[in-house]
Amino acid sequence: MAHRNTPWWRQGMDISSLPRMVTDSPGPQSQAMHARASAIIKGLSGQVKLHPVCFKEGYGVVLRDVDGNEYIDFSSGIYVTTLGHCHPKVSEAVAKAAHTLMNAHDFTTPIKTKLLEKLVSILPRGVNGVQLYDSGTTAVEAALRAARAYTGKHEFISCYMDFHGKSGHSVSLAKMNPTNGPARAEGFYLVPRPDPYRPLFTKPDGTIDTDAYIAFFDNFIDNVTTGQVAAFVLEPIQGWAGSIMPPDDFFPKLRALCDRRNILLIADEVLTCMGRTAKWLALEHWDTVADISTLGKGFGNGFPVTAMVAREEIKESFEKISASTSYGGNPMACAAALASINVIEDEGLLENAAMLERFFLARLQKMQEEHPIIGHVRVKGCLLGVELVKDRTTKEPFDEAGKRVYKSAFRKGLAWIPAGHILRLSPPIIMDEEVAGKGMDILDEAIGEVERELGYA
Repeated sequence: MAHRNTPWWRQGMDISSLPRMVTDSPGPQSQAMHARASAIIKGLSGQVKLHPVCFKEGYGVVLRDVDGNEYIDFSSGIYVTTLGHCHPKVSEAVAKAAHTLMNAHDFTTPIKTKLLEKLVSILPRGVNGVQLYDSGTTAVEAALRAARAYTGKHEFISCYMDFHGKSGHSVSLAKMNPTNGPARAEGFYLVPRPDPYRPLFTKPDGTIDTDAYIAFFDNFIDNVTTGQVAAFVLEPIQGWAGSIMPPDDFFPKLRALCDRRNILLIADEVLTCMGRTAKWLALEHWDTVADISTLGKGFGNGFPVTAMVAREEIKESFEKISASTSYGGNPMACAAALASINVIEDEGLLENAAMLERFFLARLQKMQEEHPIIGHVRVKGCLLGVELVKDRTTKEPFDEAGKRVYKSAFRKGLAWIPAGHILRLSPPIIMDEEVAGKGMDILDEAIGEVERELGYA
């Protein structure tokens, strides 16, 4: 492991007792608390509706609910607490800032200056323009405005099943539904993106044909758009869609297409940044640099802080878009982000995430051999996807199995994220193999249980 000493989250903790379930899950107090809250708050996520637990506290890789049940966390607060819950260095940094200065709009502060300089030091060479925000959606919207300001063009192309936020233009970058309508915003287009497990374009041998996707994009620009495309906007790895990872040659070839067409490449790294995939930015896996990127989620390890970052020649366009916000770059947010970057470096967590990737991939591949409903597995760092199918030949999605596995594993003490037939897992990158193995054991057991229920074993 990358840690020289006992990690902070293991000190004084009996790992052998994890998970620790003292009541059914959700327990009586969770159910009562959820009933009180849900009478008032509406629009809860699907994962809450499937398993309405009321969490009370978290520490490191463990979550505790109001009934006293202790869960191994394989969700990281939906990809947010990358460094675990309540990392002492992050918590202390936020507390110190809260006792010093809470907000000064976009005036310079010492902690903001330190964060900006530190952030630029870990970004790709030449990416040195930064603006700070408080949500991923806000950062994406700013990136679109900056792209328009820099290029003088107004259209955008994104991909099927990408997710970029929940406001007007960010919604138009993704799949529409009746409540988002009546139509996508003018000048926003969607194209298919390569999914190695479910390819739309294939070579004669049945493998995915990345060149055919690029050729389709080229043709699409000529025949569907007005030719005023400011940027391609993509998630490096699709999160909401189920941890869909591209073939290795996709982003280098898309970068070349964008350069040839004089189109910017915007990478929405809100989910994938800051070590989630064992790199600072996921595009590093494919030696590709975006013109503009958005950062979030694990950037502040739970504190709402996000960023738009851009190459040197683009950053002056920020001056044209009224880029500042009320909460972006406040001292507490900057303290959380700076402490998080320092923790990743000081504790060797990029290396630890890479170690966990090897462990998870080997374990999931073994599970795939043993479970007929597992059609595909994929791993980058601590970002995992397991696709459940009714039949491996037809690859028909198995939504019912996904829901059952989610609830079964949660009852056994694994807190994580459902996505229909795709099991999404995002454990903190501080985890070690012992706890990671416990989580995999629960998942393995839950899948086997569901297979027996549905007549597959």
